[in-house]
Formats: sequence, C-alpha cells, structure tokens
Amino acid sequence: MANKPSIPKGMRDFSQQEMAERNYIFDTIKSVFRTFGYAQIETPAMETLSTLLGKYGDEGDKLLFRVQNSGEKADQAPEKGLRYDLTVPFARFVVQHQNEISFPFKRFQIQPVWRADRPQKGRYREFYQCDVDVIGSKSQLNELELVQIVDRVFALLGIRVALKINNRKVLTGLAEICGAPDKVVDITVAIDKLDKIGLNAVKDEMREKGLTDSAIAVVEQILGLSGSVAEKLAAMRGLFGGASASGIASETGLRGLDELEELFGLISAAGVAVPVEMDLSLARGLNYYTGAIFEVKALDWQIGSICGGGRYDNLTGIFGLPDMSGVGISFGADRIYDVLKGLDKFPADLRSATVLLFANMGAEEVRYVLPVAAALRSRGISVEIYPDSAKLKKQFDHCDRKSIPFLSICGADEAAAGTVQIKNLASGEQRVFAKDDLDGIVCFLGK
Repeated sequence: MANKPSIPKGMRDFSQQEMAERNYIFDTIKSVFRTFGYAQIETPAMETLSTLLGKYGDEGDKLLFRVQNSGEKADQAPEKGLRYDLTVPFARFVVQHQNEISFPFKRFQIQPVWRADRPQKGRYREFYQCDVDVIGSKSQLNELELVQIVDRVFALLGIRVALKINNRKVLTGLAEICGAPDKVVDITVAIDKLDKIGLNAVKDEMREKGLTDSAIAVVEQILGLSGSVAEKLAAMRGLFGGASASGIASETGLRGLDELEELFGLISAAGVAVPVEMDLSLARGLNYYTGAIFEVKALDWQIGSICGGGRYDNLTGIFGLPDMSGVGISFGADRIYDVLKGLDKFPADLRSATVLLFANMGAEEVRYVLPVAAALRSRGISVEIYPDSAKLKKQFDHCDRKSIPFLSICGADEAAAGTVQIKNLASGEQRVFAKDDLDGIVCFLGK
C-alpha cells in the first residue's frame, strides 16, 4: 500500500488561488518599493553556519535549520544552515560586495526564511519576509521614506493601519533616569507588554527583575504621558533633563528626543496620511536597533503587528565593516494575507488568471479561433481554448469552477460570417465582433 502523501509540519502548499492572492500582495509591495528607488536583490537559501550563528541570541541559534554537507568532503566544507531572516544575509552581502555597490545602498528582498520552530496556528517553519532597507546614510529622510512606504502600501491594499514610532535612545535614557542603566533590557521587555498584560502586571514584572519602587515610579510617570507629540516631547525633555523623581539626567535620552522631533517634523511636512503615534512603550528589537523603531498594526482586524523595523548603526560590523548605519522595515506577508482575507479585501478579478475561454465546437471551429486567441494574447489578454470537443454544459461548468468571466462560442455560422461571439457570464451580456476587431473585443473584456 502506497504511503499517503504529506509535507513536513510547518510547511505549506499554496493553491493557484492562494498564489494569485499572495502575488497580489508581493506585486503591490514591490511596486511601492521601486517608486522610492529601491532595487531587488536575492541571497541564497543556504548560508555558511558561521554567518548565521551568534546573530539571533541563544534561542535563535536553536531555531536554525542546519544542512548536512552533501557532494563535498565533510572535512573540507564549512557547515551550512538555511537562512533565519533576510537581514543577516543582507549584512553579509553588503560587506562581501562593498566595492561593487554605491552607498547609500537601497535594496529590497522578498524571499522565504526558515525556522525550526514548533509549528502552531499562524506560525510556520517556512514563511516569507518582505524587507526594504537603506544602508550607508544616517539621514532621517530614510526613516521618512519608510513611513511613506507604509502609508502607500496599505492605502493600495485597502487596509487601515496605525503606525507607532519610538526611539531606542529614548528607551536607554529611560533606564538611565530610573537609576538602572543596566536594567534597560528588563525595563523595555516589560513595558513592551503593556497592551497585553496591563500596567500593574508590567510593574510586577519590573519588581521581579530587581527594579526599585522609585525606579518603577519614573517608568509609570513616562508611560502615563498623554497629549500631542509636541506635548509628550516637552514633558520628556524635562524628565530627561533631570526633573524626574530620581533627579538623574540623560544625554542619550535627549538625543533620542531630538531624533523623534526631527522625524515627526518630516512626517508632518510630507503630508503622510496614515495615523502616526509616538508610543513610548514600543520596544521591538531592543538589542538590535539603535535609533527609530517602527510597528504597524491593522485597525479593523485583530492580529499582531503586520510590519515593523528600525534604525541600526552597526549591522555590518559583525562581518568586519563597522560604522555603517542603516534603517529598514519588514512587511509580514502572512499576516497581511490573513487581514486581507478576513476583511474580504482581495480584488474579485484575482479568482482566475484566464479572462476568456473559447469553447471547443470542433476541429474546424478551433482552427478558426486559434489566430484570434493568439492576437488577444499578444495584447496581454489571458486566453484559453478548451482542449476537448465536449458538451457545452461541461465547458460552462469549467468557466464556473475557474471563475473565468467571459466565454466565446464560435461555431460554423460565426466562422462563415468572420465574427466572434463573446458572452459576459456575470451580466449575461452578449456581443458579436468582427474577427479582426481586436480593439472592440479588448474593450468589452474590460482590458
């Protein structure tokens, strides 16, 4: 008895319909990236293990898929692993090709990554990342471009989102004015959970990490700030200037506030439509980012962040090219897919790649429509000819199953008259065209 076919856990097949929907997301994102001057690169699925190890922390190292050496002598070939993300391979690419590329270097990548994680709902071992980065410039015009890209992508996809922004230097300053600069990780990991567990639980977690009540009071004071961006910045300047309960000032925190003020000024000047909030509890990528940090959430569908990123000052330093500042953002294709599916936002015309099916009425009739089909394809219209001379009901059913919107039935009478008959299967409208009236046919097909 043959084994039942299957795939490894955490992996997925994608149907034609799902691929059409996924490509709609990828194509939309790519089109926006390109309008801002970003060009595509790709890196291999496998990297040497030394490239990957030690870049993601102990837990990340455990999730690396290691690849057994094959076709090479084991003692002569370096160990390999499947890429865990697109960022570390990008850093390796920049260093390896630094003499061939022009800085600032703007690139995007849309490729799968692999993690040996425990599969569960919404978490896969193979999934796609859509990354866009610029490296070799410290200008916050680059951060503004990422905000504008977020604005444009989700406007085109029809998803209402909110963008939250903070700055890593502000988080460092927060730990400093608490009198606990060595607790920056503990503080920010705790406050990053504010939306999920509430303020009291956040305070309990900080106590468990050894923070004093006076330090926690300073954190609570900052988390309680409200008002406009300008009002929050003014209040924070006072606290970072030494006006908090601890009386400690933070130069690093003040620099972070300067960067936030500049960025929000640019966002205002650019007329960005997406709601942008300064969220002092946002702490994504704490150990990785050094400046602005971003997170995007859908407003009309309950799900985690669907996009995020930030500024990093020494990404390439791990490969021997220090002081190369960059900033990037990643769009979560799988979560964006879930939002579009949940909100029924995919365009209806994605249901079929084929626009027009020519019914097969017999050998002579097929020969008659062959040049018409070829001419329409040359105009970019997706056309099929049903391969078998079957009953018309079967051919109508084929259109229905594949969501093909138009059907042409050309029999002996149409061939004799030199015409083409086309029916809109949704509206029932039927038109007859001269065989060579390609403009009229294309117009009727809505193309």
